[in-house]
Amino acid sequence: MHRSLEPFTVMNVRAEDTKQHDRQKNQTDFKQHRLDSSLTIAVPPSAQWMIRMDDLTKWIVQSKDGAIAWTTVASLTMFTLLLSSIIAVVPVSAVAQAASPAPVVTATPAAMTAPAATVTPAPAATSTPEVRRALPAPLDPLFTGGGGAEFNGPTIGVPSDHGFRVYGWIDPGIELSTSKYSNYPLTYDDVPNAPQMDQFILRFERQPDTVQTDHFDWGFRFTSLYGVDYRWTTQQGTLSNQLLLRNQTNGYDPVETYGILYFPRWGEGTYVEIGRYISPPDIEAQLAPQNFLYTHSLMFDFDSYTQTGFLFQTKLSNYWTIEYAIDWGEDIAPWDGSAHFPTGMLLARYVSHSNRNSVLFGINSISLGSRNGQNFTTYEKGFYINPSTGAQEPYIWGHDNLQQQNVTWTHVFNSKFQNQMEWYYLYEYNAYVGGTINNYNVATGGPLYLGAGGGPGAFLPGLSDATGGVDYLEYIFSPKDFVSFRTDYLNDPRGERSGFATSYGSLTLGVTHRFSNVFMMRPEIRAEKAFRPGVTPWDNGTKAYQTTFGLDAILNFGNP
Repeated sequence: MHRSLEPFTVMNVRAEDTKQHDRQKNQTDFKQHRLDSSLTIAVPPSAQWMIRMDDLTKWIVQSKDGAIAWTTVASLTMFTLLLSSIIAVVPVSAVAQAASPAPVVTATPAAMTAPAATVTPAPAATSTPEVRRALPAPLDPLFTGGGGAEFNGPTIGVPSDHGFRVYGWIDPGIELSTSKYSNYPLTYDDVPNAPQMDQFILRFERQPDTVQTDHFDWGFRFTSLYGVDYRWTTQQGTLSNQLLLRNQTNGYDPVETYGILYFPRWGEGTYVEIGRYISPPDIEAQLAPQNFLYTHSLMFDFDSYTQTGFLFQTKLSNYWTIEYAIDWGEDIAPWDGSAHFPTGMLLARYVSHSNRNSVLFGINSISLGSRNGQNFTTYEKGFYINPSTGAQEPYIWGHDNLQQQNVTWTHVFNSKFQNQMEWYYLYEYNAYVGGTINNYNVATGGPLYLGAGGGPGAFLPGLSDATGGVDYLEYIFSPKDFVSFRTDYLNDPRGERSGFATSYGSLTLGVTHRFSNVFMMRPEIRAEKAFRPGVTPWDNGTKAYQTTFGLDAILNFGNP
């Protein structure tokens, strides 16, 4: 249950010097401090004490293991025993004498003594403005991945900076690898053994105030990304020839471009994003500071990154929030020939009354009668000269039409120890090996670069699907450090997502160290393997496994 930390009213002490004696006036409001549904401590007006409550929480965990490939699923049962200690501060006894010499007091007969002063109640104190209209943050803000200090999902009622802000970060890194030419399907760091500028981010934004409920508010966000990571954020139809035709190592992507409307009385607050926004359900995200580790899980490589449309987030209570949207499909601009409108989304997030568990689940993407149903959509645009025949032929373009369902569970052992787990199921019909078409080197017949190029893969009639799972175990072990252990699994039985028909597993161990509020580094070690015999996805299709050591550094600037 949410424990609201209601402040105690401090006694109002006023001293008055008179010719007879000093008089002291005290008043303490009667308050109740609710700890949970079964324990209430009352502070009577006559008690001249200040009280501080320290919640000491103990947890007991019972778990059992099961395995799917390399993925371990922990089933956790927990209960909380709440202890409280009451520390008394020395009561107020007398008002201190003034700095000037005390007046001489002469004896006075009892009958002549002035009557006792009447204690007049002070006016009721005005209530302090509410600064948070949500459950307490369950996690330490040192955590960077998932929702940071919050659970994954909407944060309506959580305080934010409301003014116009300009800020960003730079994120260089290196991935030392047993592969020589390409780390793919490892992401985002698919260039091996050479330093890279992963992300240079510049963001302009204004966030609405979602704590208040008395007026409409608005905002916007515009995030520009330059670096090698554009290869994984590109939206087809928006500067996408950098990747899908020229296959540049580095490029530019306006990864977030949306306006914000906030309606305080729609439910307990509704937050609307209109434009291009990051797909909601994942633990991981495109932007470096929002991740526990430097590299990404295999499953994250191949699901939705961004959507363009209308995203609604409505708070129903402190425990239930829903997200629903209409968009043009996964990573596709509305004006592109592969766009699928309308595509729908419906997700819900539940937070337990203990504030220890959160489940975000539902449909991230499903076609709602779009012109091509749930099929991969191709179109022709532009021409090239076929090097084999010398004939002019049209470029064939096409983008995945992913149908995606997700469930993400977060369990909080305590504010410094948590586990996050996510599963998804993806499918579409009549697709191609490798998914979205990259036309690099189609005109020359040259080799692939970083796993991309060559035009359409082999046609896959009927249903193609994929299943992915990832688990993050996170622990803060010092004021500036936390350790991450990630277990990752992807099953791509027809090769539609990755280009290779196999299941995969990876294990990653990393540490995040914060030198300051603006600078952190993330070393990690990773091992991954394809499980189907004879399938060799890594190093341009020559290796069945790969081991890497990665390190990046994130330096923030501006006013984040």
